[in-house]
Amino acid sequence: MIAYRGGVPITAQRLLYDAERLSRRFPDGRHVLNVCADRYHFTVGLAACLMTGRVSLLPSTHTPEVIGQLACFAPDAFCLTDDGQCDIALPKVYYQEALPAGPDAPTQGFPWVVPQIPVTQLAAIVFTSGTTGTPLPYKKTWGRLARCVRDGAPRLGLSDGRSHVLIGTVPAQHMYGFESSVLLAMVSGNSFAAERPFYPADIAAALGKVPQPRALVTTPVHLRALVASGVGMPAVDLIVSATAPLSQDLAREVEAKFRTPLLEIYGSTETGQIALRRTAESAVWRLWPGVRLKVSNDQVFAHGGHVEQMTVMQDVIEITDDDEFLLHGRLADMVNIAGKRSSFGYLNAQLNAIPGVVDGVFFLRESTTGTTQVSRLGAVVVAPTLDVAALTELLRQRIDPVFLPRPLILVERLPRNATGKLPQQALQRLANGHLQTSGSP
Repeated sequence: MIAYRGGVPITAQRLLYDAERLSRRFPDGRHVLNVCADRYHFTVGLAACLMTGRVSLLPSTHTPEVIGQLACFAPDAFCLTDDGQCDIALPKVYYQEALPAGPDAPTQGFPWVVPQIPVTQLAAIVFTSGTTGTPLPYKKTWGRLARCVRDGAPRLGLSDGRSHVLIGTVPAQHMYGFESSVLLAMVSGNSFAAERPFYPADIAAALGKVPQPRALVTTPVHLRALVASGVGMPAVDLIVSATAPLSQDLAREVEAKFRTPLLEIYGSTETGQIALRRTAESAVWRLWPGVRLKVSNDQVFAHGGHVEQMTVMQDVIEITDDDEFLLHGRLADMVNIAGKRSSFGYLNAQLNAIPGVVDGVFFLRESTTGTTQVSRLGAVVVAPTLDVAALTELLRQRIDPVFLPRPLILVERLPRNATGKLPQQALQRLANGHLQTSGSP
């Protein structure tokens, strides 16, 4: 069993059968933008690409500007989608039209033969946004992708002979979701749920529809919501978190509430997953087998193991042993206001530790130096029981006054994307809209 949809199991033979049929409907293009929201549909598309030598394109966003840049990067690209209203400006293959029969349709004697994919085959190209905003491509070969999740499975406790069902709250197109739900099921004997639940009640329902052992692949944002919701949760055997720093307090609260270990993954789009820790018990990260860190010219590089090439890390890292390190925040996380230094990680931690704050984030406002030539911070906060004055006073007790946010904007929810991250453009738009409405500086 490789997948479950609505609690109904789907065999690997069925997935390969669907992938072979889908591949017959593909046009001649070699590059495929797979935007299927259903994790099973996405995986069938990925398998169809692997079996026919095609390359999956995985950008971080699907804005018209990024799609235009992708079209220039790969003029033969087409879009595989399961959304009948998809407006992506590329030639489209609609999943439901290509495979009108459901997963319970007969396979008509399709043989159970596992495809042999060359380890050197280019499987995917992932993209990160460079300093100019232009997506930067990173090639991923099948052998390195498979090695990453195979090496990681024992560290996660997912190679003990039992088939865990992976329930992911993150999209399959994101590097974390791609590795920790789709690839982990494909190459390590585990399975996944086709759904991508978002709200606590949906997560509980998705867990309840699949058999144990179950592993929840999620983010700190979802974990915070789960803890605060009070929604009863079916038993879960493992929780995995990534995409944003996880505080030790939240990790301990999650483990106590759900009575299960919580493991945090460290990685990047460029390197894939490279380290793990049990955050409730230790601040030390342990590297994946074969992966190592080295310092050169005051920069830290990752290399070895499944990492495709020597890759500079964008974090402040302290190497403590051959396969261990401490993480001290992002290089781009530091903020200097009027000669005083802090970090967004520290400021956000202080903000979210205030009783009554449900969620909140600091950000650096664009074009706000004015006549004083001093940059200013803003903050967007969800705090239903607090007003701006009360929250500002509570912040003043925790941080230097120079870092107090102007504006401090109270909202019902933060504009987080599907992986729980906050695009800077969305925060700037909130700040600009607030200034236009209130007229405050």
